Amino acid sequence: MNFHSRELKPPRLCNEALEQPLDEAERTAMITAAAQKLEELFDILRIDHQNDHNTRETPMRVAKMFVEEILEGRFTAPPRITEFDNVQAYDQLIVTGPIEVRSMCAHHLMPIYGHAYIGILPASDGKIIGLSKYDRIVEHFTARLQIQEEMVKQIGQYILDMTRPRGLAVRISAVHMCKTQRGVKATRRSRMINTYYWGELSTNAELKREFIDECTALDRGCVD
Repeated sequence: MNFHSRELKPPRLCNEALEQPLDEAERTAMITAAAQKLEELFDILRIDHQNDHNTRETPMRVAKMFVEEILEGRFTAPPRITEFDNVQAYDQLIVTGPIEVRSMCAHHLMPIYGHAYIGILPASDGKIIGLSKYDRIVEHFTARLQIQEEMVKQIGQYILDMTRPRGLAVRISAVHMCKTQRGVKATRRSRMINTYYWGELSTNAELKREFIDECTALDRGCVD
């Protein structure tokens, strides 16, 4: 199957996954076609990708990087989540982080990097998942073209759908290279921080404060 056959269906947003993951043949076809387009771009920019030893294989390398790494979350299935019954009926706040964030700005195709923090208020009769799965979820939803305001909501909604907690919070603190490497060329310490809350964490000021305090404590040990 040629990957172009998917174009017959309505296009999806850049930070949404395809309806079906790419199979190996589609992945190979996409990489090949993307490499050809990158060669055309290099020609327009007057970069010699045929004779210059520095850029001879660059179009193919970049095409593979986009399909297999930067946009991987669009072309693969969500991570498999093993759920466990909350046997001890634990119902207090859990906070995990910092979780590495590596994404790509949808506006200028520049890296976004930083950390995510997730707060979960389990339901006593709900489900819990292993801590490493939160990292996998963040990785899946950041590996695509993103804007940070939507990134936090996608991560949180998936966790919410999988575990049905009483409350949930997702907080991201990240550097946007579209701001630090171009435009105003801000200091690399310039960050964007945003948080999204669901359930009891959206209505209980004390729980919000506890979540932020725990994020701050975790962030003190975080080194870029």
